[in-house]
Amino acid sequence: MDARVPKTFSGWKQGNRDASLSDVHRSIPVKSQSSVWRRAAAFVGPGYLVAVGYMDPGNWATSLAGGSKFGYALLVVALVSNIMAIVLQSLCARLAIASGRDLAQACRDAFPKPVAYLLWFLAEIAIIATDIAEVIGTAIGLNLIFGIPLEIGVLITALDVFLILYLQKLGFRWVEALIVALLAVVAACFVVQIALADPNWGDVIRGFAPTTEIVTNPEMLYLALGILGATVMPHNLYLHSGIVQTRDYGDSVPERKEALKFATIDSTVALMFALCINASILILAAATFNVAGQTEVAELGEVHNLLAPMLGLAIAPTLFGIALLCCGINSTVTATLAGQIVMEGFLNIQLPPWLRRLITRAIAIIPAASVTIWFGQSGTAQLLILTQVVLSLQLSFAVFPLVMFTADKTKMGELVAPNWLIAFAVFIAVVIAGLNAKLLVDFVF
Repeated sequence: MDARVPKTFSGWKQGNRDASLSDVHRSIPVKSQSSVWRRAAAFVGPGYLVAVGYMDPGNWATSLAGGSKFGYALLVVALVSNIMAIVLQSLCARLAIASGRDLAQACRDAFPKPVAYLLWFLAEIAIIATDIAEVIGTAIGLNLIFGIPLEIGVLITALDVFLILYLQKLGFRWVEALIVALLAVVAACFVVQIALADPNWGDVIRGFAPTTEIVTNPEMLYLALGILGATVMPHNLYLHSGIVQTRDYGDSVPERKEALKFATIDSTVALMFALCINASILILAAATFNVAGQTEVAELGEVHNLLAPMLGLAIAPTLFGIALLCCGINSTVTATLAGQIVMEGFLNIQLPPWLRRLITRAIAIIPAASVTIWFGQSGTAQLLILTQVVLSLQLSFAVFPLVMFTADKTKMGELVAPNWLIAFAVFIAVVIAGLNAKLLVDFVF
């Protein structure tokens, strides 16, 4: 397959360039002669890889901390964050399908080299922060279920790069199948745990109503931004704009419009599933720990130990550990793919696929493993929440370029985003930047 992509609009500087994830680019056929349902089914998959980032172990820490301390009050933050995510991920699909570029390639094309290198550096920080959370979550999951020491569990997580290489050799659909299967296990575990917790559903519904205390209470705002950073993640914007291009949807305008419709449906449905998981984590913490007066529970190991006596069933902590391990494995797989997209897109490095993945994995996992081993299990909760706040602070540097590109008709052609969507996206970008500015002011003063 030719990995070069010659097609371009006048708004882009560089015509020929390497395709995003060139070894799997346009590798999944979308047969134009097939029925609408079959063509739609061909696009099912990328949304669930993206959804993984919205329920990673870092999200668990912030949701558990928020639920145990403030009950159901922060459910509205999870809902609003998910709406933001749906809008931004739809723009990622639009950028990829309209321009043939992922977000990293678009930034390298549109901005001067110093700006592009700065954005690359910030994206790498975001991926490292993501990986710290995922490495910790996977290692704790291995520890809770199998008793493997945290330090050894951290090293085991490095092996995921070989899993990706093997599955991609079989075909990108195998990667997606693994992700969806593990997500199904996570969902099943939480259905059982929520049934055991038996929350007050009236309070749950009221938790989705906004309250001004989220902004006026610095501690609540810190956790709210942690939930936001754990939900709308910078690396997901790069990831989605790359993996959408694994579909061979054609180059004509009608074909690309149909591809955009199906890709948006895929990501929206997947993100609604992610919202259910995130809300379940927070509801579980509120219904067990907050109700019992345990308002400072955030350590994943502590949660595991407390669930059995509180829910009255020995299998509850095992289900929690299994769900955590599945989320951790999923998240490390998708973060590795995002790291490859970021490095290739910003730096245009030409390397064999196995070497590219080893390098991008090492860039993320070495600092992640060092920090995890240094802090040990006792400091994991604070570290997980901090990584999510770092991600929130990095988010604007990916969101603003994304909105700029998708609003530019010279870059997007007939698939330029409509005015109402751009207005909504600009509002989201400004809200994220404003909340981050307030967080920094509260932190300093």
